Amino acid sequence: MGRYRIAVLAGDGIGPEVVAEALKVLRAGADPARLALDFDLAETGAGCYQRTGEDLPRETLEVSQAADAILFGAAGLPEVRLPDGTEVAPQLTLRVLLDLYIGLRPIKLYPGVRSPLRLAEAERVDYVILRENTEGLYASRGAGVRVGNQVVTDTLVVTRAGTARICRQAFDLARRRAGAPRDGQRRVTCVDKSNVLKSYAFFRAVFDEVAADYPEVEAEHAYIDAMAMYLVQAPSRYDVIVAENMFGDILSDLAAATVGGLGLAPSGDIGDHCGLFQPSHGTAPDIADKGVANPLATILSAALMLDWLGRRTGDGDAEAAARRIEAAVAAVLAAGRVLTPDLGGSASTAAVGDAVAAAL
Repeated sequence: MGRYRIAVLAGDGIGPEVVAEALKVLRAGADPARLALDFDLAETGAGCYQRTGEDLPRETLEVSQAADAILFGAAGLPEVRLPDGTEVAPQLTLRVLLDLYIGLRPIKLYPGVRSPLRLAEAERVDYVILRENTEGLYASRGAGVRVGNQVVTDTLVVTRAGTARICRQAFDLARRRAGAPRDGQRRVTCVDKSNVLKSYAFFRAVFDEVAADYPEVEAEHAYIDAMAMYLVQAPSRYDVIVAENMFGDILSDLAAATVGGLGLAPSGDIGDHCGLFQPSHGTAPDIADKGVANPLATILSAALMLDWLGRRTGDGDAEAAARRIEAAVAAVLAAGRVLTPDLGGSASTAAVGDAVAAAL
């Protein structure tokens, strides 16, 4: 029997609401005879910062480091700022401290969900964005230079080691997948701006070096501005997309909008030894405590967590539980009876969680 200790960091805004539903589903989906999950709750986020002066207390970091995986809600509030003017973002700090260099962003259109795109009948959208999480433009977080009130600079960082490892992860993922929905081709698309900046030309060059080790996977390139158009025009053509930190961040939100919105966008921040799983959305303070937040992105993130734990440890029961949870979410979406307002329904956050648990 697999037994895993999960650090639970609910955070701010709607974070606690959607995490509660994910925990409900995890408890319903884990067969106690085959899969044991122990949850350790810890504080983090803007509210924690207001009370204690820290957004990621030492105790929370220790709980996170000791856990087999981290389930994260959402953190940060627009009105709570650090001395440098930026928002509290402990999830970004954890990416660096735990070396969670893989930003895994699955983009999938489930049956029953309406897309704003004009898709052909039976056209499927099912691709994954891999965002390099620890370098790029975000490497300047907390380290940019401000000269008086006139000049500010942030430095974009691209290293050979950092680029090679995220590109290798992209090709390894493509090997495990069934290929792009449109043509079944296993394909990795490198997104950059190599026609303008040396840093992105270097990113592309390292990508090409890695691609040579995967002759069975098609490797291609796209500029970031063109890619924003392609994901609207022909999303079914894509399989795995790899990009620098900022570009991956922007594409992830655009892509989520094409498959039902951020309420259906799970994510994982993964390293070689640790994984943090959270919805791609933020804290949404305008709807916090109203019981209308969509918990499905968090529930799907919990399924990603079980899948990662299962593959990492060879635990087929954890992988099977992940598949059951995703299938339960798909069943609720296909039925269309219990949906939150963002998906055109009137159900509460808790009612959606109940529906997924019941579908299990």
